[in-house]
Amino acid sequence: MTATLLSFGHGYCAQAFSRLLVPAGWTVIGTTREPAHFDAIRASGATPRLWPDEAGALPLNTATHMLISAGPTEAGDPTLARLGECIAALAGRLCWVGYLSTTGVYGDHGGGWVNEETPLAPTTRRGELRAEAEAAWQAIPGLPLHIFRLASIYGPGRGPFEKVRAGTARRIVKPGQVFSRIHVEDIAAVLAASIRRPRPGAIYNLCDDDPAPPQDVLGHAAELLGLPPPPEVPLAEAGLSPMGQSFYAENKRVRNDLIKRELGVRLRYPTYREGLAAILSAERERPA
Repeated sequence: MTATLLSFGHGYCAQAFSRLLVPAGWTVIGTTREPAHFDAIRASGATPRLWPDEAGALPLNTATHMLISAGPTEAGDPTLARLGECIAALAGRLCWVGYLSTTGVYGDHGGGWVNEETPLAPTTRRGELRAEAEAAWQAIPGLPLHIFRLASIYGPGRGPFEKVRAGTARRIVKPGQVFSRIHVEDIAAVLAASIRRPRPGAIYNLCDDDPAPPQDVLGHAAELLGLPPPPEVPLAEAGLSPMGQSFYAENKRVRNDLIKRELGVRLRYPTYREGLAAILSAERERPA
């Protein structure tokens, strides 16, 4: 049987995933709302589909696996809103379904540790919508669902180096604040490991081994570039938008023991230090 992944919202993480699958013989169909994203989807090895405008063209009956990256809105999960009944009817013949959620569903823990068994207590509307979407997917009988709660994502094209070079970066400081993060290539590796070892109903935290203050990450990026560290600015004086401020409303350290123990994952980038060094090295090797 040919393995076919139908990927809803084929963005940054899903494209990294398809770059692992396609060379191994997979067919990947990636949806997007924007035709301007077609080139990036094709570059990942996937076939783009404009959706929901071309809903009839989606290969629902031939898909063996599904990945849902498209985020929920106030109206609910957009994939379920349009295709929930169809997906429920196909649940028994699908091999694996992955849903990309966020560690924001845990809410604020004052810098304390959380794991997959920590009760959900989101403190932002974004986190609430994700928790509601998780529950909606979990409610489909017989669906081989795997939920992946992602920490802050970084990787090629999403590193801090451009802002540091341009002198526009600021080390915004809130005492005691830490963030967990995860390199996009490690996300793809965890998804691939889950497909090899499926466990319907599983929930996994995806993060590295080193929750760290954001100012430390920027300072290290500057050090790698041989530049002075960006100026420190107290959070109260940073003039952040309400959205920007909301990221600092939650403070927690996320455990990743389960992906190692159950899926046998060995992180390629266990801390931001290895991840930033790899991004910078790739940038320097890229032809001018």
